[in-house]
Amino acid sequence: MQHVDVAIVGAGQAGLAVSWHLTREGVDHVLLDESTPAHEWADSRWDAFTLVTPNWHCRLPGWEYDGDDPDGFMTRDEVVAWLDGYVRSFDPPVRTHTRVTEVRLAAEGGYVVALSSADGDEELHADQVVVATGGYHRPVVPDWANAIDPTVEQVHSQQYLNADQLPDGAVLVVGTGQSGAQIAEDLHLEGRTVHLALGSAPRVARTYRGRDAMTWLSDMGLYDTPVQQYPGGLAAREKTNHYVTGRDGGRDIDLRQFAAEGMHLYGALTGGRGTDLAFAPTLTASLDAADAVYNSICRDIDRFIEREGIDAPEQDHYTPVWAPETQPTSLDLAAAGVTSIVWAIGYRPDYRWLRVGVFDGTGRPTHHRGVTASDGLYFVGLPWMHTWGSGRFLGVARDAEHIASQVLALRSAQPAAVGF
Repeated sequence: MQHVDVAIVGAGQAGLAVSWHLTREGVDHVLLDESTPAHEWADSRWDAFTLVTPNWHCRLPGWEYDGDDPDGFMTRDEVVAWLDGYVRSFDPPVRTHTRVTEVRLAAEGGYVVALSSADGDEELHADQVVVATGGYHRPVVPDWANAIDPTVEQVHSQQYLNADQLPDGAVLVVGTGQSGAQIAEDLHLEGRTVHLALGSAPRVARTYRGRDAMTWLSDMGLYDTPVQQYPGGLAAREKTNHYVTGRDGGRDIDLRQFAAEGMHLYGALTGGRGTDLAFAPTLTASLDAADAVYNSICRDIDRFIEREGIDAPEQDHYTPVWAPETQPTSLDLAAAGVTSIVWAIGYRPDYRWLRVGVFDGTGRPTHHRGVTASDGLYFVGLPWMHTWGSGRFLGVARDAEHIASQVLALRSAQPAAVGF
């Protein structure tokens, strides 16, 4: 059995960042990816996708955004090119098109990593394993979606590319997290009639008092605060990200304004059969809650500006531009001319291949800053792994450095591997 000191599962930005540190330290390791490095950015983002965080947030070990628009927002293709440059900058030891089918404890210590590729199946032994597959694995679609009229085309946000991909007619978008809100905007801008089922996602201002709101939040230390220090502690890991967009230089996403322009809004989608769908009467509450978070963040920025004595222009808080007259609880897809549905209600983790007892009752890994109770097994790149910045470019470098330091510390304490 082939031996490697460290196996990194997943060659996205998090896995690459750990590899950068191990490469610099001369550690024998391999990156394993079922496709190619950072392929998710090219394969799972729609055509008009942009980052929602400013370009200056893009910082990986040994590689930072150095373009001429630090306060702008890279497009999907620009992110792909930026990450490709990162790969070429240090030539990590990547095995592409190699799927990890199982990781299990080895009797002699360390881990057995089972692989499958076009060349066949094999196993290798690794002293340590870093899981860098992120936290979004299985697209969520409700079981009852199969009961919807089969003439209505259904896609998950992961599969959505553009309006032309969908059949002519109106579109129902389900979910208002970052993907759902931006896809609804994309379809709206393309002139499609959009029906949007709102979830509980909050929203945030794109710019406030002269600067990008996320730049203010960074200065305020919000992206550096450990998850344990947030209200509710580890429960923060379940929170939905605020919706906003970087499109066309960046702007707010205001669902009320979309409604005033003709978009049809509903509360949470609760079920459906045939062409009949049912919604909870939560539309007003969802809009109000999202706006309340928006203005709460603005007030936090106000207090920071006052406390630090910063000279910043005054700006009013958000006031609603539209309010629903009713709480719609049903929709006949056929009568409304809806021919397609885009599901944007998230993902579930899927670690069935990782056969080591480091998970809680919901299938999520238990860890502290990515370090598990199983010696030599780590996670990196998870949302809220350590801070709010962990699932973003801004926090990946810090998390990767921490995991690499743990790998090096354990490696120095282990005897050299023999017999492989």
